[in-house]
Amino acid sequence: MDVWKTRMPRTPLELVPIEVAQQRDALVDGTVDAAIVRMPVERDGLSVIALYDEVPVAVCAADSALTAVDELTLADLDGEVVIVPRDDVLQLDVPGSVAPSFPPVASTADAIATVAAGVGIAIVPMSLARLHQRKDVHYRPIVDAPVSGVALAWRTEATTPSVNAFIGIVRGRTANSSR
Repeated sequence: MDVWKTRMPRTPLELVPIEVAQQRDALVDGTVDAAIVRMPVERDGLSVIALYDEVPVAVCAADSALTAVDELTLADLDGEVVIVPRDDVLQLDVPGSVAPSFPPVASTADAIATVAAGVGIAIVPMSLARLHQRKDVHYRPIVDAPVSGVALAWRTEATTPSVNAFIGIVRGRTANSSR
């Protein structure tokens, strides 16, 4: 945001939160000009630039035995109750895990609140664990779980000078880049 404001002071930039399930629709219908999206996303009609891969983490109660180590494997989660919210972005199958005996919670925030109460674990990308950080939960990276790709996407037909400027900023280009 700061770089955009410096380089494009007369062009406002509005950040709009979009649920993963609606990210493609928001791009296609023009609700947003560009979006940071979680992969996979259907690329038809979109230009997509991969940005980074995000490590999944297990979020557990602060007093959980899982916090005794710095990193976990999927095998370490055998027998754990895994709370999968309806807005799950990983869709990770954890072999040997146990489904909760209650209906799915609505959101990642609700899943982490449930974990804080000492009921199971939640598996989310690290950025979501940080976003919903609480004193009564901790998280540990899962080293052998598939990463979650994050990309910049926009409608190919709507590539404007402003979109190109935004792409340059996201990719770390300086104001003096010749591209």
